[in-house]
Amino acid sequence: MTVDYKAIAKDYADKYMEDLFTYLRYETVSAQGREIPETANFVRDTIIEAGGESEILGDLGGHPVVYGYFKAGANGNSDKTLLFYNHYDVQPEDPIDEWKTNPFEPTVVDGKIIARGVSDNKANFMSRIVAIKAIQDTEGGLPCNVKFFVEGEEEIGSPNIDKYLETYADKFSADACIWESGSKDSEERMVISAGVKGIAYFEASVVSADIDIHSSQAAVIDNGAWRLVHALATLRDVDNNITVDGFKEMRTQPTDVEKASVAAFPYNEAATIDTYGLKQPLITDGLDYSAQEALILYPTMTISGLLSGYTGPGTKTVLPRQAMAKIDVRLVPGYEPDKVYELLRNHFDNHGFKDVDLELLTGVKPFRTDISDPFTEDVINSAKEVYGEENVILELNSAGTGPMYGFGKYLNVPILGAGTGWVESGAHAPNENIRIEDYYQGVEHIIQLLHTFSKK
Repeated sequence: MTVDYKAIAKDYADKYMEDLFTYLRYETVSAQGREIPETANFVRDTIIEAGGESEILGDLGGHPVVYGYFKAGANGNSDKTLLFYNHYDVQPEDPIDEWKTNPFEPTVVDGKIIARGVSDNKANFMSRIVAIKAIQDTEGGLPCNVKFFVEGEEEIGSPNIDKYLETYADKFSADACIWESGSKDSEERMVISAGVKGIAYFEASVVSADIDIHSSQAAVIDNGAWRLVHALATLRDVDNNITVDGFKEMRTQPTDVEKASVAAFPYNEAATIDTYGLKQPLITDGLDYSAQEALILYPTMTISGLLSGYTGPGTKTVLPRQAMAKIDVRLVPGYEPDKVYELLRNHFDNHGFKDVDLELLTGVKPFRTDISDPFTEDVINSAKEVYGEENVILELNSAGTGPMYGFGKYLNVPILGAGTGWVESGAHAPNENIRIEDYYQGVEHIIQLLHTFSKK
C-alpha cells in the first residue's frame, strides 16, 4: 500500500504549527544576547517531547549547544545515523520601521508566515521535528537513528562551534548531515546545496587627527574619511576586479566535475534584478566569468558599511578625524581567513596606507561536500519525490556562509542542505517569511529522506 506522505506531512505540520509559533516568539538575537538560555531550553524540551533524548552543552564557552538523539525504531536500521544541524539564534530585527508586522509575533498573511528567524532557520528545525513525530506516530518508530546539533551563535560567526565539534565528536558522530538551510529559487525549483562559502569579516579604521577640524582647513589637511575611501578603492577597480596583491592566486582551481556542476546550474538574471529592485546591472556583466561561476566558484570583496563625519540633517562643515568601514570577504576553497588578513594588511601597507588599522572580526572557512558521495543521490532523489523530477537542482555550494567546515573536519560526514524557504523569504531582512505550502513540503521531504537514507 502506498503511504500518502504529503497528506501526513500537512496534517502533522498543522497539528504542531503552534509549536513553531512559540519558537518564533523567542527573541533569540545572538548579537545582543537576548533570550538565549530560554530558547536553548525550548529546543531541548521540544526534542524530549518528541520522544528523543536531549541535553544542553555549555561547558566550552559561548551560547550553549543543544544535543538531540532519536533511536531507530524496532524495524529501523540502527546502523545508520542522520545528523541535522540547525541554529536557534536569529539576526537583529532592525530596521524595525520597515516591518509590516511585529517581528517576534508570527503572523500569517496571504499564505505566508512572517517573523524574524522563520526562514533562517527556526522553521527548518521544526519541520524536522514534525517529520520525526509523524513517522513515529504512523509507523511506530524511525527508520534510522537521528541526531541534532543546534547552536546559538551562527548569526555571529559560530566562534565556539569547532570546540564543541572536536570535544563531542563521538556524541555527534553520524553517517551524513543535513544542513540548516535550503530554499526554492525564482523558478520554484528546490535548490540542494552541497557546501558553503567561508567568510573573513574585517573592520578597517583610520584616525587622522585628535579632533574634528573646520572644513576650511581642507586646503592643507587630509581627513580620515578621504584616507579610508582611498584605501578601500585600492581593493577593487571600477570594473569590479579584486586587485589585492596575491588574492587571486589563493583560489583552488575547481575540478572538471565541479565545473560541469556549475555549468549546469540554472541562473535567472532578470529574476535577480527584479527580486532586489537592482538599479545597476550585475557586476559579472563586465567580468570574464558567469554569474553562476561568481556565486559558487569565486570569492567576493564587499564594503558592508561606512561611518564617518557628520550625517545628520542640514550642514556641518567638518574634516572628520576618523572613519570606519566593515569589509565582507566571501571565501571559496583555497582561502583561509587568517591568510586573507595577511594579504589585506600587506596590500594596505604596500599602497601607502599603514595608518589604516585592520581587524579580523569573524573568520569561517569554506567547505564543499564531494558530490559523488551516495548521500547526494539520497537527498536529490527524496527531494524529487516531493518537488517533482524537474524541480530539484544541485548547488555545488551556496553563496552564503555557515560553520560547515568543522562538521567535515571533526565528524567526516557528507553535508547537504535542504529547507523550507523561497526566493523572497528575506532572511536577515524586514518581513522575513516562508510560505506555508513550502513548510508542508519541507516536512514531507524529511519524511521521504529518512526512509531513503535508511535503506542503504
